[in-house]
Amino acid sequence: MLFYILDLIGVAVFAASGTLAAMASHLDLLGIMVLAAMTAIGGGTVRDLLLNRHPVFWIEDPKPLLVIVASAVLTIVWVQVLPVPTDALLIADALGLALFAMSGAKVAEAQGCRALIVILMGTLTGVGGGLVRDILAAKVPLILRQDIYATAAIAGILLYILLKKAGMPPRWAFGVGLVSIVVVRLLAIQLGLRLPSF
Repeated sequence: MLFYILDLIGVAVFAASGTLAAMASHLDLLGIMVLAAMTAIGGGTVRDLLLNRHPVFWIEDPKPLLVIVASAVLTIVWVQVLPVPTDALLIADALGLALFAMSGAKVAEAQGCRALIVILMGTLTGVGGGLVRDILAAKVPLILRQDIYATAAIAGILLYILLKKAGMPPRWAFGVGLVSIVVVRLLAIQLGLRLPSF
């Protein structure tokens, strides 16, 4: 139940991120809702389609859609009254990335996928929505720039797999992977760490 609640918090954070991107691009209300939804559930939707999981998670349980609408509306209202809490959003985005990446990895594991596919599906779940958001907002996607974003997800999922293979209980390995993604992402932001460009 705790994991489910955290997952919905991740949906809310990513929906807020999509809402802010849509407002920055001066989209109308429908455009805002579309971008919020694509950011929040885009990665998980593509994952489910690639893994042939039916129904797609938000069709089976529509609560994420309600969370998206509520988050988008609250974000719109917040921006009209108060400044955007940038630092809080960055922290929440790191947590959302970690939750989505690790939950995506667990879904792929449950489907019997090999380690490489688990890493790919987990990473896709974590960053796919943001990729769609940036494309629709006519920006170069974050994961194609130098930011350590998808890299943090890959590292955390890989650590989770290795710890499990080394004999650590799955629950503990999951927690370590989750925390490592958050820490790597926040350190990258704080210290301005970037991947080399060519």
